[in-house]
Amino acid sequence: MANERISFRGKLGDGGQEVIHLSGGDTDTGYRIVKLVAIPGKPFNSTQESSIQIYRNKQTSIGNTVDFSDETLLAVALYKQNDSINYMAYDTVVFDNIVVNQDIYVVCYDAATGEELNYYIEMEKVKMTNPQIAVINYEAALLHGD
Repeated sequence: MANERISFRGKLGDGGQEVIHLSGGDTDTGYRIVKLVAIPGKPFNSTQESSIQIYRNKQTSIGNTVDFSDETLLAVALYKQNDSINYMAYDTVVFDNIVVNQDIYVVCYDAATGEELNYYIEMEKVKMTNPQIAVINYEAALLHGD
């Protein structure tokens, strides 16, 4: 299982949320996000200010806040471009020390024009020990009420 990776991709518009199904596999397999990329649906002749955020739990509201103190946040990608001024800015942060074995949630927020944002997530499979499994399942139960 060393360095075995899986990937997911999709496209979300402003306020969109998708679930990435990870639960139901081997009980000793966890997943760690190692890469997140965001690319606009209309990369040319467009103004866009968007974010993709990945959480361990379903989000009840999707807004323009990024909060690194939120322990359910796994990764964030910010994308900003302005066609009339001819600039583009992009930044990504992945908390790659967090291992999950339950479903994760991808959300999108767009502050400018409501344009869609493509996302690509790469995850590494992690073989977990019994103590790690117990901790991750306990945290998941707290988050999801299971």
